[in-house]
Formats: sequence, C-alpha cells, structure tokens
Amino acid sequence: MVKLRIHGKNRAGGGGGGGLSRMLREQKARLYIIRRCVVMLLCYHD
Repeated sequence: MVKLRIHGKNRAGGGGGGGLSRMLREQKARLYIIRRCVVMLLCYHD
C-alpha cells in the first residue's frame, strides 16, 4: 500500500482524528458509488 504524505495535515496528537475523518469520508464516497451503481442496474433491468 502506498502512503501519501499531505503537507500541513501532520499535527502532533491530531493525526488520528484526521485519519478517522478521512476514512469515514472514503467510506461515504464508496457507499455513494455503490448505491448509484445499484440504482443504475435496477433501472436498466426494468
């Protein structure tokens, strides 16, 4: 896995919260994409 370094986001003690919020945002984006695909497949099936 490749780790990307984001400048200005590396805070002592605040990295965990930032990483958690980023992970939640990625999960939300993933769920949104999956939901869109399911809706598209259902509409196409009809």
